[in-house]
Amino acid sequence: MKLNQMIDHTLLKVTATEPEYSKLVDDALEFQFKAVCVPPIMVKYCKERLDSSDVLIASVVGFPSGYSLTSTKVEESKNLIQLGADEIDFVTNIGWVKSSKFDLILEEYKAIKDACDGKTTKAILETGALTESEIKKLCDLAIKAKLDFIKTSTGFYEIGARLSDVQLMRRHVGQALLIKASGGIKDFQTAKQFINAGADRLGCSASVNILISSQTE
Repeated sequence: MKLNQMIDHTLLKVTATEPEYSKLVDDALEFQFKAVCVPPIMVKYCKERLDSSDVLIASVVGFPSGYSLTSTKVEESKNLIQLGADEIDFVTNIGWVKSSKFDLILEEYKAIKDACDGKTTKAILETGALTESEIKKLCDLAIKAKLDFIKTSTGFYEIGARLSDVQLMRRHVGQALLIKASGGIKDFQTAKQFINAGADRLGCSASVNILISSQTE
């Protein structure tokens, strides 16, 4: 697959302005990235700009903490689908992980999957906060819930994507799930390393620079 079709062109910083989102969309159209990944408040705007293109719209749920009520995450997911989102990146409740409340996590995964009504679902694990056994357990729950992706990070935690985590996830899930790496991928060499480690999708804010750099390699 071409590199541009493996990238979610991302803008989630809290200070982002509408002109910045306009440029994000312009870049996505020019470079034909797989998707833009934007906050809920910008989904409608992106839908209006991208409706006649092949660029998908991803948005985030329970972001970035993950400790919203399950019912809130479900309603947020439904609202975003109605507004035009094609993919939902939702944050796992890490407090539940650390408390071994895996039954609640599985219930939440299934509820969000149902709410998304066939649209692509990505569970953000925040792998930098987890042990290897916790990462494996969440992978197992994502498979049981029939999610589409597991995703490393929000990019808001102190530790972003790590090659070792992606390698662990790929070994553990095989081909049962797709993997998205995000959080700190800022250059082509790093992007290539994550793809080689097993990532199917990359979440990047430096997407244009990564793609341009790849063309000179």
